[in-house]
Amino acid sequence: MDYEEFKKRGSTAISEMKRFSAKEVFLIHHDDADGLCSAAIVKAAAERKGYDVKTICLEKAYPEVVKSIHKDKGKIIIYADIGSAHADFISKCNRSRNLAIILDHHNPRLGKDPKVYDLNLEYFGFRGETDFSGSTCCYLFSTLLNEQNRDLSYLAVVGSCEIPGELTGSNKLVLEDASKNGLVQIEEKKIGITKIGIEARNLFSKLQILGAVGYYEGGPEVAIKTCLEGVSRETEQKIKELEQRRKSVNNRLLAILYRARLKETDHIQWFDAGDMYKGMGSKVIGQFCSLLSYQKRLIKPDKYIVGMMNLQNEIPDWGKLKGELAKVSARVPEEMKTLIDQRKTLSVVDLLVRSSEGFGIADGHEYAANVVLPRDRKIDFIKNAELISSSSVSGGLT
Repeated sequence: MDYEEFKKRGSTAISEMKRFSAKEVFLIHHDDADGLCSAAIVKAAAERKGYDVKTICLEKAYPEVVKSIHKDKGKIIIYADIGSAHADFISKCNRSRNLAIILDHHNPRLGKDPKVYDLNLEYFGFRGETDFSGSTCCYLFSTLLNEQNRDLSYLAVVGSCEIPGELTGSNKLVLEDASKNGLVQIEEKKIGITKIGIEARNLFSKLQILGAVGYYEGGPEVAIKTCLEGVSRETEQKIKELEQRRKSVNNRLLAILYRARLKETDHIQWFDAGDMYKGMGSKVIGQFCSLLSYQKRLIKPDKYIVGMMNLQNEIPDWGKLKGELAKVSARVPEEMKTLIDQRKTLSVVDLLVRSSEGFGIADGHEYAANVVLPRDRKIDFIKNAELISSSSVSGGLT
């Protein structure tokens, strides 16, 4: 693990920022709690440096959106908790016309444009599944911009709640930093955010709702403000309404699956929610798959869990996407995580990337990943996933 090399690379990216005449930062960020904490960190840090910040919250690094963002020249573009898995495509679109900085923890792909700085800590020996979150990467970058940004460490602590278990690696170091500076208070494994008076996992849960369920209702903007200023009475009420809406659909879908069961192949168990989550952001299908992974009476312990939902084609603050799209999210039961760690079966992200090659946009982690694809390719995806998972079991991993 080489944090010093990260600092060198990050400092070079910051030097490039200073050379650009642009005084606006285009901040592209993910819609989950980690992505929202990441956006809040970068927004605050950039504004303190005198930049105007325009945010675009993306559920996925859609090629249409990436192309449109990079088509002009002279921009400063920062990707927060998103982008590493598509750094090769971002590089092709950018062609050194803009400065792009990627602060992410998803499995990366190498880009070749020298003006695209991917500061994903995986390149420096850390592991995105366990050692650092997207918000931790953003926080570490923010401290290179200005040491005073250490007051934002509590947001990296909240974003890191995405990673199960106790905080380790860089996440743990940031927690210790936040505790030393009085920004958090640790009592019996609970982490209180003293600055805004809320427990870390409680805030994390609220951000998950705002970003996912409230995606089309200004939820991400409210979430960023909440990260920096705390939970207002109006926001608390909005969160309750959004959560009730999601809970209602989750309960209906669970009832359907307990009655009809999931569809199955030899290695895949799957369902299609269709338009049940209409009006909500697509992150909800991944959240439901995570919930499903603990339903021991419903799922098989040795099969990938795959859920689908139809997407709305609207991107807030950007416009409409072409075509009819669907989101596919995948998780694994607890028993399969060990097999993935031992390389006895494919990681979820590898399975989704390979199963959607040529028609999908996939990214994610070892145990959780997602892909956006045309609605009419859903069955093709399932067939591919079964074929690929069967091959990996019978022929070994390559």
